[in-house]
Amino acid sequence: MRTQVAIIGAGPAGLLLSHLLARGGVSSVVLETRSEEYVGARIRAGILEHSSVELLTSVGLGSRLRSLGEQHRGIHLQWPGSRHHVDFTSLTGRSVWVYGQTEVQKDLVAARSADGQEIHYSVSGVVIGDDFVKFTDSSGSVRQLDCDVIAGCDGSFGPSRHAIPSPQVYEKVYPYSWLGILADVAPSTDELIYAWHPNGFALHSMRSATVSRLYLQVPAGTDPSSWSDDRIWDELAARLGHGQNGWKLTPGPITDKSVLPMRSHVQTPMRHRNLFLAGDAAHIVPPTGAKGLNLAIADVALLSRALIARIVSGDTTLADSYSDDALRRVWRCTHFSWWMTTMMHASGDPFDAQLQLSQLRWVATSEAGATGLAENYAGLPIGF
Repeated sequence: MRTQVAIIGAGPAGLLLSHLLARGGVSSVVLETRSEEYVGARIRAGILEHSSVELLTSVGLGSRLRSLGEQHRGIHLQWPGSRHHVDFTSLTGRSVWVYGQTEVQKDLVAARSADGQEIHYSVSGVVIGDDFVKFTDSSGSVRQLDCDVIAGCDGSFGPSRHAIPSPQVYEKVYPYSWLGILADVAPSTDELIYAWHPNGFALHSMRSATVSRLYLQVPAGTDPSSWSDDRIWDELAARLGHGQNGWKLTPGPITDKSVLPMRSHVQTPMRHRNLFLAGDAAHIVPPTGAKGLNLAIADVALLSRALIARIVSGDTTLADSYSDDALRRVWRCTHFSWWMTTMMHASGDPFDAQLQLSQLRWVATSEAGATGLAENYAGLPIGF
């Protein structure tokens, strides 16, 4: 087998890269260790930045997004007794869209079929060389894919990041996690509520007009089965301010319950010879700032331009600067995600609590503070 770009990972990063390369006249083959059903059903991110929506729309992937997604002007910041709306559109002229990663995946699978790019699911034994990838396909046959370039889009547990020799790794592990639920009930809010509470952080998000996505801060290592449905709704009601100024949280049937660990992780460089990393293969952020999927999209936008220039025109300038260019945005988003996380999550220290409340009041009442949050949350232009 031969292709120009071997892409490892068939999540949003890998499939979007394949789509962008096809539009630029570059062939690719995608390898994925999981089944197509598993990849398509993963419940992950649900917020798209302004720049992500612009990019997806510009490459023919915006139709379902704009018909099924929900455009939000901002978010609500809350602490006991107070709720304030931060209007991104008024402050920066940029908005965000609620559109689940599963929907983005559906759009990319449909586009990939139209592009005619080849994909192999349920592969194993992936070995990365300088200009080839060996793997065992779903039927048990050992195969070799020769290529010019390899793109590692296979997440934090894939083989790509381990193929970078002697990387510099930066990591912070937080002492709490998120207990997340999906519920078959209409959202109780028009836009996301980020709530600080002495009991811990809570987030009211949504996936559609009929499905709500909500989170509770819990200690790291929490077993989701230790939380009954009634206990979850009672704690969400307390932290989100049920009854405050007449607002009510409406409970409903919980269809999914899981615990998400919280960590920040950046691995540098994001390139070694012909291997380029993108998305979670190179960096992980806590979900508080809604940056994970958007960072992957930004990486792939830069990487596709670099690889098209290198393969089609023989110009290696963008490929040579890819790691530095991508990491500039990665570190900006890593800082913002850390800032949102440490501002919103209870530590149990009364001194920290007063600092957090002071910072929340400043963001809510200062145009400069609100603009800083809005600029980062709605997203900086790709290439920043």
